[in-house]
Amino acid sequence: MTAPMEAARRVADAVLYEGYLLYPYRASAAKNRMRWQFGVLVPPDYPGEPSASVTECLLEAPGEARLDVRLRFLHVRGKTVERREDDGYWPVPRLTVGGRDYISFDEAAEREARTTLSLPDVTRGRRTIEVRVPGERVIEPITGPDGERTGRVVCEHQPLDAEMRVSAERLPGPYGLVRLRVEVANTAHWERADAPREEALRRSLVATHLLIGVSGGAFVSLLDPPLWAEAAARECRNENTWPVLVGEPGRRDVVLSSPIILYDHPAIAPESPGDLFDSTEIDELLTLRTQTLTEEERREARVTDPRAAEILERAADLPPELLERLHGAIRHLQVPARTAPEDDAVTVSGVRIGKGSRVRLRPGARRADAHDMFLTGRTARVEAVFLDVDGVRHLAVTLEDDPGSDLQREQGRFLYFAPDEVEPA
Repeated sequence: MTAPMEAARRVADAVLYEGYLLYPYRASAAKNRMRWQFGVLVPPDYPGEPSASVTECLLEAPGEARLDVRLRFLHVRGKTVERREDDGYWPVPRLTVGGRDYISFDEAAEREARTTLSLPDVTRGRRTIEVRVPGERVIEPITGPDGERTGRVVCEHQPLDAEMRVSAERLPGPYGLVRLRVEVANTAHWERADAPREEALRRSLVATHLLIGVSGGAFVSLLDPPLWAEAAARECRNENTWPVLVGEPGRRDVVLSSPIILYDHPAIAPESPGDLFDSTEIDELLTLRTQTLTEEERREARVTDPRAAEILERAADLPPELLERLHGAIRHLQVPARTAPEDDAVTVSGVRIGKGSRVRLRPGARRADAHDMFLTGRTARVEAVFLDVDGVRHLAVTLEDDPGSDLQREQGRFLYFAPDEVEPA
């Protein structure tokens, strides 16, 4: 695997497990009863959710180029606990035998289908790559302390059928621009439109995304295309996916087509000790929350899923110095341009407001943050007047009755309001 593709895979893995299992990582938690939200491609005859995605992206390839296309997704693995009765085995949500708990809770396995193609081949006509994943059924017996079989765990993968359809079109102009199109479709046969979603998910591609590498060419950003490619970028059609450049900033040889909206060149924070399956991670908060779980909650989380058990162990064993690293890091310090000292003020209701002024907060209708409702009418001290990149003034303030204002002032952590959202106190 090339170094750029390996770097891209680390970000893609975070996409793969986005929302896989949420804090508090227990099967009984309400937020874990409705799972698999991102990049789900259901069978084509199952209603309500998409069965296909379309990725279109641009690349500069004046000559021949080769494509490395990788389809990656999760394959849901049904895990059902069954208790042994006189007349056979019957599914149960939970079974405790010999002090050990067994929980019915679906898991997932990573799947990947890869193809390498030459650009001339896919410009001459669409190439279709079939993806076939066979089913599998594994039964694990549950025995008591006396050796008697009291139940079993049935783990089953349903077979999956899908296709990748790759095509490309050379665009007119002197830049050697190519529009690449990759369709991913679930082609499984499905007849039960009224089946529960949990059943359809076992025949679905979950967290579906593409990693596309190119040699002999370079991708063009769709988020920030050069001027000469803006019109072509606007014409790209993407459905149920979002392609971005991935890898070190400046590199243009790998695209990640993600079901989650990202910026170009996303990266995993080096401070992060491991995946927590929760959006932008907020590692410190989730790690501290995990450490506060009761022993009963930890016990359930450990048997819910092996990855949940790994999170618990990591949080418990995290050294203080690594936890401290999670508290915050500055990647790119971009301080808003301040006005000149003599102009470091604004006029509000005929009163000059600058550093040290007292104001009363009156958040206007423009603000949608519910937190502002609790700030209305409170007095604050202006710490600075800033200009943003558009030349708009903002007041940086600290609350007068906040016992932590000194610390916030020392760290430069302020609340920001527009001049028409305050009044002189």
